[in-house]
Amino acid sequence: MQSNVSNDWEKLSADIKSWGLALGFNQIGITDTNLQTAESNHQAWVAKGFHGEMDYMAKHGVKRTRPAELVPNTIRVISARLDYLPPNAANSETIIDDSEKAFISRYSLGRDYHKVMRNKLQKLSDKIQFELMQLNFNDLSYRVFTDSAPVLEVALAEKAGLGWRGKHTLLLNKNCGSWFFLGEIYTNLPLITDEPTANHCGTCTNCIDICPTQAITAPYEVDARRCISYLTIELKTSIPIEFRPLIGNRVYGCDDCQLTCPWNKFAEITQEPDFSVKNGLDNISLVECFSWSKELFKEKMAGSAIYRIGYAQWLRNIAVGLGNAVSSPEIIKALKSRENDERDIVREHVVWALQQHLIVKTPA
Repeated sequence: MQSNVSNDWEKLSADIKSWGLALGFNQIGITDTNLQTAESNHQAWVAKGFHGEMDYMAKHGVKRTRPAELVPNTIRVISARLDYLPPNAANSETIIDDSEKAFISRYSLGRDYHKVMRNKLQKLSDKIQFELMQLNFNDLSYRVFTDSAPVLEVALAEKAGLGWRGKHTLLLNKNCGSWFFLGEIYTNLPLITDEPTANHCGTCTNCIDICPTQAITAPYEVDARRCISYLTIELKTSIPIEFRPLIGNRVYGCDDCQLTCPWNKFAEITQEPDFSVKNGLDNISLVECFSWSKELFKEKMAGSAIYRIGYAQWLRNIAVGLGNAVSSPEIIKALKSRENDERDIVREHVVWALQQHLIVKTPA
């Protein structure tokens, strides 16, 4: 009966965490929807233009910072954490230091996390709904999210006790670092909320110091327009020339701030099979990636988050990497093979890359 459920929200809250762990999540937390401080910070960040071409970060107004504006009747958010560091992946620092290799952010080496997280969150929601129906509680409303809507994931996870926001703006957990995804369930259930954890960054500035483009403009503030993850993934137009040499061989995302974080010595390898390395993307050469046809790109990247950027952007990014590589006949040959590419954005970055090797394209 509904009265029995309403008198036992504490048990239900605990059960939800147990069900989440059984589904493979590494941690579940619960929070209310008060994001007043986060709202002020987000609005100030947008006002500075730090969101760049990510118009979606501004256009939804307060829906991003007020969950009930996005999903009516939401009073609680169930926040979930899922580790993604893949097993047996090539050492990141080794790949970054090899200019002939393509460094791909470790979160994208396996299956698209959007699909994996959404599937697990839906299963958890289904379990909650089933258990409530057994108690004749039929008033549940919910909606699941994973980096797919105007949601302040880090702010909510921080309030739900999953960790604290690091100076690089990612969530950090004292027991497992930052190599994890976040997802949410917005719900009308008056669940018992968790307490936030303390901030343990201390005086450390490793992430700020190591950023290749100095995108972390102040502790807890990132200018996305300078961030390599933004430049290689979110930016759909030309990569600003001043950032191209700084990108190095990072062709999809950047993990530098996580690689240098002391808390990531506690990171654990994921137990999720879908996050295992696919197609050797952890240790692949720039030349090989650049040789892929559009059809082969689609085949190799099917089911991957990388597929979302599209073939032209993939080639754009690799051209920059090839421009930063140690010059060799193989590198030059690869670049010249696309010197007359039909896509303007690819040609532009190929010409730049060739210029880095003192090979200037002859005007037609």
